[in-house]
Amino acid sequence: MVEISEQDESAIQDLLVAFEDETNAQAKYLSFAGQADAEQLHGAASLCRAAAWSEHIHASNHARAIKQLGVEAWCTLQPVDVRNTLENMKNALEGEQREIDDMYPEVLEEARKHRNNTVISSFVGALESEKAHARLYAEVVALIEAGKSDSWIGAAREFFVCPVCGFTSKTRDEDESCPVCHCSRERFEAVR
Repeated sequence: MVEISEQDESAIQDLLVAFEDETNAQAKYLSFAGQADAEQLHGAASLCRAAAWSEHIHASNHARAIKQLGVEAWCTLQPVDVRNTLENMKNALEGEQREIDDMYPEVLEEARKHRNNTVISSFVGALESEKAHARLYAEVVALIEAGKSDSWIGAAREFFVCPVCGFTSKTRDEDESCPVCHCSRERFEAVR
């Protein structure tokens, strides 16, 4: 049996919490996409599928970091409470905001103290991606509340997800590279 240092044990625990959060967010967003499609808000559904793919990338990055520390990633899936799309988007926004304000800053501080670059990279990529998700979910909430289902939230559309860090964008051609990890925008994956 491999002995794990106290420092690595702390990193593993932080990564497992983040892994579980991202894995559950992926499942939640896929469920929310189905509800949005049922309400004819296909653009909002497209966003949920793109965010779900991004969360999958975050979870995979966290799992890889956990494995490098000598442990396999595992988590418990929580049941998803699907409501109407407005409530679902507010729920998604709240979850993203919690990660931005609380979860990732705390675990990043700990990782930086221990200079664990793999863990730092995984957390920074996720944190910056969550900021993009929060902006997009806030936009959906505002459009639904304004009764603007004839805007982009009504028609299925593509979102673009960085395959390295999960950054999500409405367009592929804003810059030449991902603003988070500098991956070429040409490599971004289209999600509808």
